[in-house]
Amino acid sequence: MQQYDGGYENHLVWAILATVFCCLPFGIVAIVYAAQVDGKVQAGDYEGARESSENAKTWCIISTIVGILWGLLVMMIR
Repeated sequence: MQQYDGGYENHLVWAILATVFCCLPFGIVAIVYAAQVDGKVQAGDYEGARESSENAKTWCIISTIVGILWGLLVMMIR
């Protein structure tokens, strides 16, 4: 059985902020993955928790980048 080292962040705060301020569709995906992390750790599914944590982080990054690019595009059009 694999031991939990406590290293899985759920990135939930970042996911919520990315949803509100950057890109709603991608932010929602990030929230879904972030919400899965703690439940998987409690269930003993450490590999699943790691994957969900990485997916949440990936979607947070995507949401943030899309939000920044969208903001820059809007500023360039004006």
